[in-house]
Amino acid sequence: MAIHPSAIVEDGARLGADVEIGPFCHIGPQVELGDGVKLKSHVVIAGRTRIGARTRIFPFASIGHEPQDLKYRGEDSTLSVGADCLIREGVTMNPGTAGGRMATIVGDRCAFLANSHVGHDCIIGSDCIFSNNAMIAGHVSIADFVICGGGSAVVQFARIGAHAFVSGMTGIPADLIPYGHAFGNRGYLTGLNLIGLKRRNFTREQIHELRRAYRALFAPEGTLKERVEDVAEEFAGNREVEEILAFIREGGDKQICVPQADPKE
Repeated sequence: MAIHPSAIVEDGARLGADVEIGPFCHIGPQVELGDGVKLKSHVVIAGRTRIGARTRIFPFASIGHEPQDLKYRGEDSTLSVGADCLIREGVTMNPGTAGGRMATIVGDRCAFLANSHVGHDCIIGSDCIFSNNAMIAGHVSIADFVICGGGSAVVQFARIGAHAFVSGMTGIPADLIPYGHAFGNRGYLTGLNLIGLKRRNFTREQIHELRRAYRALFAPEGTLKERVEDVAEEFAGNREVEEILAFIREGGDKQICVPQADPKE
């Protein structure tokens, strides 16, 4: 264990083996750092916050401070960050609130680049990437392998399905289906995240079937509910397609990102 003399580690903080705490860091009394965590310098971690093993945090990150929710009244909520994450300069992460699940949860192997933000009561899966200045509001749920491009933003209570891609400077106003690719000021669905699927070794057959299902789901004929049932019948047993259908059904009456009616608008 290596703790710089200028760092402040308050009584009660729990530090795992081989933790490194650099100059001018401040660790609160209820913080837990897993084995091999590395804090470069000027990192502040507060509240009931747990940082998973081997996670690295860079200068001026603010982790676990009071949530940016005007209804917050000091409830003893938590923030949990998984193992092997990368948290770059100026990142902010907030714990949960009584109006949510009382917890914010981040999975393993995620990367949060400079000045990105995770709001209160969010759940983020594993292997996600937030590029610089990507921001998610409170109560957002993000599944595994999601990428949020630089300057993107996600509205509160939205869900983003696994393997989805949010382009840079895109605002997400509604739920984004698994494997979807969103782009534009209001987050129109532009198709599937084909590059991501190929990089993660989805087969040509899997991608072909997903594209067929996507075209059927967002065809102009009928209602979305009708198209969901038609696709469910045609693609019964297809795990990836069934994942998309389950996501839509679980959302109930919530809006989802859809293709732009007229791309010239």
